[in-house]
Amino acid sequence: MASVTDPVCGMTIEQSAAAGSATHEGVIYYFCSPACQERFEAEPDTCVGGR
Repeated sequence: MASVTDPVCGMTIEQSAAAGSATHEGVIYYFCSPACQERFEAEPDTCVGGR
């Protein structure tokens, strides 16, 4: 199984156990909770280092 890092809170989770995912600029991001996913979707550039 692949471990991934939630871009909002920095938590390491198993990709298969992610609460959700979203794509931004062609990259898929995975989240530990729906709240982190909602925050990311509201301001994705802030969560991925201002790209």
